[in-house]
Amino acid sequence: MGAVTSSLAAKFAFFPPSPPSYQLVADEVTGRLRMSGVAVKDNVDVLRLPTKRGTEIAAVFIRNPSAALTLLYSHGNAADLGQMYELFSELSVHLRVNLMGYDYSGYGQSTGKPSEQNTYTDIEAAYRCLVEKYGVKEEDVILYGQSVGSGPTLDLATRLPSLRAVVLHSPILSGLRVMYPVKRTYWFDIYKNIDKIPFVHCPVLIIHGTADDVVHWSHGKQLWELCKEKYEPLWIKGGNHCDLELYPQYIKHLKKFISAIEKSPLSRIKSGPMTDLPENPRNSSDLREKSRSSTDQRERPRPSTDQRERPRLSTDRREKSRASTDRREKTQKSVDCPEKSTNGLEPPEKARNSIDRFGGMMRSVGLCNIDCFKPPATAV
Repeated sequence: MGAVTSSLAAKFAFFPPSPPSYQLVADEVTGRLRMSGVAVKDNVDVLRLPTKRGTEIAAVFIRNPSAALTLLYSHGNAADLGQMYELFSELSVHLRVNLMGYDYSGYGQSTGKPSEQNTYTDIEAAYRCLVEKYGVKEEDVILYGQSVGSGPTLDLATRLPSLRAVVLHSPILSGLRVMYPVKRTYWFDIYKNIDKIPFVHCPVLIIHGTADDVVHWSHGKQLWELCKEKYEPLWIKGGNHCDLELYPQYIKHLKKFISAIEKSPLSRIKSGPMTDLPENPRNSSDLREKSRSSTDQRERPRPSTDQRERPRLSTDRREKSRASTDRREKTQKSVDCPEKSTNGLEPPEKARNSIDRFGGMMRSVGLCNIDCFKPPATAV
């Protein structure tokens, strides 16, 4: 029965676009790979990367000559590189970062089938490419996980002690918790982010829409409460699961975060190459673990000495002196009441396509299946 449940949970979690939105084509003269349907650019590399599980994933690496940091982006459900390419290009320009995006096994032109375990080795292959091919240092990497992508993002983040930062965009507490309001962590659950995020030691930014009808915004709120190094979260009033990039404060807040990260001191211990990292046991659907209690949105939040002792990272220098109890109480109140002013910003506007906001390039509304994680109507 447990194996059947695990199989169904994995099936509900993955919706690769069919057919894929792009093809990989090799240049007849240079042999260089390119993606069909997008312009060939000198600063973009299209790659095929082998994984430890025998699959081969498609990836793109976008260089920015002004970049000091590199963003490793794990996209959401029902999307592939062809659909994400414009967003990746715009993020690289506006945030002044190098950016690597990749397709999970079974997505786009990546071989194999999508599964929880495959996504873990997929992101490892992308990270290894950054280190070995492009010479990117661990302390210069920011992991960005959207929706389902929050799973492989947090799994890798727990094993990179010198990681610069993490961004979680509409993240999930776990696969099962999206479908059912369970209070415990079960062995057959997938992407147990609720149990992994306390082991992430770098600053974490969480972005979530308060009107998300796929992954309730309480998932993002609870993950933020469990973070060791909190950054000012962005709760977008009225934002849904697949339209957050359309809001002006999305890119403004990301810019603020990147600026803060660039200025932050590198106080963490530098680690060796990825091959030297310990393989921490993952709470995966392949392991029959005992059920254990876990924080749930309806339970009382766990007291955390880290939250009381470690101040929040912020680009505003004046906030460094505001370590008073009153300030912390105000911060907590803003988390519990997203209807009020969001992170000091004016109440967010409704989603719009505006060329004066973010290059007029957004196609993200169509990048996610609105029924993510939910059983098909024909399922028994």
